[in-house]
Parts: sequence; C-alpha cells; structure tokens
Amino acid sequence: MPLEHINAHTSLEALHPSLWRASQLARGLSDVVACGYPQLSQELPGGGWPAGALIELLIDHPGSAELQLVRPALHAQKHGQIVFLQTPYQPHSDALLQAGFSRQRLLWLRSQKLVDALWTAEQVLHSGNCAALLFWQNQVRTDALRRLHLAAQHGRTLFFLMRSSRFKDHPSPAILRIHVQAAVQGLHLAFIKRRGVQKHDALFLPANLPLPMFNRLVIETDVSTTQDTTTVVDRPTSAELGTRRLSPSLVS
Repeated sequence: MPLEHINAHTSLEALHPSLWRASQLARGLSDVVACGYPQLSQELPGGGWPAGALIELLIDHPGSAELQLVRPALHAQKHGQIVFLQTPYQPHSDALLQAGFSRQRLLWLRSQKLVDALWTAEQVLHSGNCAALLFWQNQVRTDALRRLHLAAQHGRTLFFLMRSSRFKDHPSPAILRIHVQAAVQGLHLAFIKRRGVQKHDALFLPANLPLPMFNRLVIETDVSTTQDTTTVVDRPTSAELGTRRLSPSLVS
C-alpha cells in the first residue's frame, strides 16, 4: 500500500497479513495443523499448532497428558511417520492402537547420550519426511533449542518438545510454550508464551482420557537390556554422516 494512502484508520491487516496489535493473537501463520479442540483453536495464533516451529509442552508427569493433547493433531497428519524420541517410558502399543494410532506410522527411537538424541532430532526435522516429532528431553541448552527450531523450519515438521514444568521459567526460542496438566475429565493448559496477547488464566479442555499410553517402566540406559522392538540410534562420526540413514523399527 502506498505511504500516502496510510492514515490513522488503516488496519494493520491491510498493511500486511503478518502484522497484529499487542491486544491480538499473531496473524499470518499460513502453515498450521488443526488441534482438534475448538476452545484451544481460539487461543492459538493462526488457529492451530504451528508446523515448522519449536513447540514446548511443559508437563508435571511424563505421559500423563501430553499425548492426549496432541492426539487430534497427529491424526490430522495423513501422511508421513510419527516419531517418538527419548520417551520416558516404554510406549504401550495396545493403548496407542486403541487411541487410533496406526502401528505402521509410529517410530520409537532412543539414544544413549544427549548429543546423539539431539543429532537424531535434528536429522528427523531437517529431512521433512516425517509428519511429526515428539521429543522428551529436559536438559537442553538454548543454542541446541535454536538449532532444532531452525531444523523444524527447514522441514516444516510438526515438532513438540516435552520438558518438565520446572523449566517453564527458563528462556527458550520456542514460539509457543504451554504448561499441560491432567485434570478430572480433561486438561488444564496454562500459556507460558505465545505470539500476541498473553493469556493469564488457564484453559480447561474437556477430554475423555484414554488408557495410559506408556508402560510405567523406566527405560534402561544399558542397551544390552534393550528389546528388538526399539532402535537405538547413535550419532555417526563425521566420516559416516554422508551414508548413515535412520532405519528405526516399528512399535510393537
């Protein structure tokens, strides 16, 4: 719009779709995935989960509520595999199937070391071949988070990082941060960070919680005790980077 046509009554939307007022939610987000909850859609910039960006879900107890929250969005992704990385417990295959997840689309990966887990996450995100990545990891440096955010932007992958709620006051480049708590017959969501006006009161989402989707068994750190249903991925040496490919097994 020519400058001479701009006046005090000109709306920001008329200037550029990505502009918004401080009292509004962010606009101009063209690549979002439907969250499946009408009440939540009204509180998310763009009306859905942003694809190609770092989203942090801060949780009190791993496996208690985060999968219930993102389940509709994962179902909305019709193509590509859904990757579970560094889950705190072994996925419960029967409960996942009952929740509507296809066995052929689920990949369960884990690494022995943080550096290998971060490398795996970056490769999954940067490739753009997967529908979504769910990554459970508490201790992550800010510079590593930035790399993951950039990798997600490159691959346009739906990316959720699950961290303990004790990290909610830590700085993060994530464009969306939500504290997720399981409640009676639903979920409580507290918005820690979002683009646009801040929401100070928690949002309650009515939901019928399914069977626990994780077995309450802490995964062993010694790979010698690992069953064949899991692929252990270690970061290759620099000489292997050009030829190494991820070949994870399916959850069974």
